[in-house]
Amino acid sequence: MKKILITGVTGFVGKYVAEALVDSPDVEVHGTYFSEDGRTRLGDLERKLLLHKVDLTQKKEVESLITDILPDQIYNLAAQTSPSESMKDPEKTLSTNILSELYLFEALKEKKLENTRVLAIASAEVYGKVSSEDLPIDEMTQFRPISPYAVSKIGTDFLALQYFLTHKLQIIRVRPFNHIGPGQQPKFVLPMFAKQIADIEKGLQEPVMKVGNLKARKDFSDVRDIVRAYTLLMEKGEAGEVYNIGAGKSISIQEMLDILLSLSEKEIKVEVDQSLVRPVDVEDMYADISKIKTATGWTPSISIEETMKDTLDYFRKVI
Repeated sequence: MKKILITGVTGFVGKYVAEALVDSPDVEVHGTYFSEDGRTRLGDLERKLLLHKVDLTQKKEVESLITDILPDQIYNLAAQTSPSESMKDPEKTLSTNILSELYLFEALKEKKLENTRVLAIASAEVYGKVSSEDLPIDEMTQFRPISPYAVSKIGTDFLALQYFLTHKLQIIRVRPFNHIGPGQQPKFVLPMFAKQIADIEKGLQEPVMKVGNLKARKDFSDVRDIVRAYTLLMEKGEAGEVYNIGAGKSISIQEMLDILLSLSEKEIKVEVDQSLVRPVDVEDMYADISKIKTATGWTPSISIEETMKDTLDYFRKVI
């Protein structure tokens, strides 16, 4: 029986990873959660999982978790994931993201679990303020972080590399670009737009949308495509290597908003809210995904239009 551990299983991506794995034969899927509120998001999926309430920033709790499970694979998804929140509380972001991964690697080292495969999730935010000459962004592009979140992910990325080089842990590193889809919290741009449209349709909000910078161009992929890349890399990725995951093209926030607005019959006014504008933003960024294509054969398959429709429909159903 293969034992798989998903840290942060109640999170946006963690739930999708669990859904992709739980019905596989001869697999036992474990997941960590931090609060009972988060656990309720699992719904019917909960009965298929072995859940562990763990504070991953506490070393002894992480040691006990690894000792109890002795996992064959780990998807390390638990993190503070919002760049904007990291600007408000950089200390919490840095300590949460780096310490939780450090304690995980230390526990694997102490238990001599050198054959456990670990997917260490960084972020394309590590590349930061790229120039047009950097595009498309490959894995060798220089880091120019513009948020404490990005700095924390540089830390986790390099920590993973160090534990591979020094202790031979079987760690595959990934740098996913923006991923979106049903169930994502509205503190991120697409679900924030979708929720506002759904609330306007329900009569819960005046027909005025608040938005931030609409000119920025980003590389957006459906979360379901990202999860498929994760599972392929867990099986086929090379330990010690790092892989970008993205659509390989960019779309402006304005274009995304226009598509969402076209899916609603309501007449909606759009207003810029300066509180939603980042202190520093990147004009354009998109991934070179040739490395993951070569390693796994993965390519994204879900269109941005389908993702946005599914996301809007999700908020239409939320009471």
